[in-house]
Amino acid sequence: MAKDKTNGEDYVGPLKRLLAGTAVLCLLGLFVVWRIDSPRVERFRAQVVDRVVPSFDWAMAPVTATVNLIRDIQSYQRILEQNQELRRELQQMKAWKEAALQLEQENARLLDLNNVRLDPRLTYVTGVVMADSGSPYRQSVLLNVGGRDGILDGWATMDGIGLVGRISGVGQNTARVILLTDTSSRIPVQIQPSGQTAMVMGDNTAAPPLSFLENPDLVRPGDRVVSSGDGGVFPSGLLVGQVAQDPGGRLRVRLAADYERLEFLRVLRNPGAEVITDPGRLIAPASPLAPQQTTPQPEANGAAPQEGGNG
Repeated sequence: MAKDKTNGEDYVGPLKRLLAGTAVLCLLGLFVVWRIDSPRVERFRAQVVDRVVPSFDWAMAPVTATVNLIRDIQSYQRILEQNQELRRELQQMKAWKEAALQLEQENARLLDLNNVRLDPRLTYVTGVVMADSGSPYRQSVLLNVGGRDGILDGWATMDGIGLVGRISGVGQNTARVILLTDTSSRIPVQIQPSGQTAMVMGDNTAAPPLSFLENPDLVRPGDRVVSSGDGGVFPSGLLVGQVAQDPGGRLRVRLAADYERLEFLRVLRNPGAEVITDPGRLIAPASPLAPQQTTPQPEANGAAPQEGGNG
């Protein structure tokens, strides 16, 4: 067995050397032919290319596909890097956008506090919202104004656009504001243009319902809701919001104030309405041109007028 194996190796070795030598000679010949600058050799090269290259398309297909795959992978890597960079820039843009929105809203509120026109009799004190002192069952905020600023219980507060709530609890330096959304809030309102009166009753939601409507058929979503002034708690004509309808068909008020960003509040000094208790005060005084009633004058001789009858 060992002898047969040795004989096989004796044949394989020379054969490998022969094939290697033949391949080297062919490559050298191909190189020499390809480098010869002769018209006849050029025609020969052209014929070889025309015959050999088209038949090698099947062999070049995997190479071409591999090259394209490598290019695609490199392209995907560049796209991934660009995507990550864009994500980082987007996060920065979001932070800048949020800061810009906060500054814009703060600026808008300050402008509203300076530009909104109210009843000229209503003066106000502007306070900064210090904290939310509410709970899931109590919605209120604290202001940095109080008794030292002349704040009284019951005064209305606005954010410069719409009604926010009323003062409920005054300290020397702070005051608590019960929001319209609180369950203890009851505000008489008037709906325009129909003139219907109703009550806005807080229920701890962003859109409190309308109750005690005289004629709901005259009220439409989008109607303006303002304070009516009934009860003498709030001045009349303060904007509360717009009528909206929930999926259940109940009429609610979409509040005009932005409860998500309560930063500055205006406390309205309410001088109160004059209460008329004497009906006679409704009658205008007599005109100076009206004829005056004459009273009987005593007789010249000083005699008193005689009473009728003898008995």
